[in-house]
Amino acid sequence: MKSILIIGLGDFGHYLCRELMQFKNEIMIIDSDETALEDLTGLVTSSLIGDCTRESVLRSIGVQNFDICFVCISGNFQANLEITSLLKDLGAKYVVSQVRSEVHSKFLLRNGADEVIHPNKVSAKRAAVKYSSDRVFDYIDLGDGYSIYEITPLAEWVNKSILDSNIRARYDMYIIGIVSRDDVSNYMPTPQTIIDSGDHLMVLAHESTMKKFIDKREKE
Repeated sequence: MKSILIIGLGDFGHYLCRELMQFKNEIMIIDSDETALEDLTGLVTSSLIGDCTRESVLRSIGVQNFDICFVCISGNFQANLEITSLLKDLGAKYVVSQVRSEVHSKFLLRNGADEVIHPNKVSAKRAAVKYSSDRVFDYIDLGDGYSIYEITPLAEWVNKSILDSNIRARYDMYIIGIVSRDDVSNYMPTPQTIIDSGDHLMVLAHESTMKKFIDKREKE
């Protein structure tokens, strides 16, 4: 459980808040528009109507006491930049700012942001991977070119063990989980685990490896 401040309750701020709530985090939300807070007030630890470009507002809530501060203001870059910078000046431990462009990313990182999130870019990349092949059902980006992909097995793997399929050596990917056709999950399967045709495999691989794998799948 962490203590989290979310500034700006647009679409992304709302989604972020609801996801963070599932992990039992202590969350404070702030927006200058009262209506933006209405559906979340009472669900979070605390809420405040205020203009966070004003130093007095941020100072009054003790931003240095939060584990993470999220700045989710994408429509007003000037306000985003001012708030991000103020948070750091006031001693915020870790600031994550939402961005709309790579240019904005550079400015925010130079002016206080410890990390930036580009929701549209992340969503676009995830959609591109998922919808470019009928064989990839989902993926999680881990950074540095590596991701976890949910795929169906090659015909040559079916009814063989992970060890006998020699997937790691031949395809440079690691099976870290299997979800059966009955939605039974097996995380960290052993080398002796038998692969079924209806299984969905969770594999760790580099994007270059996966592109080659998808090309092979499309030719099956």
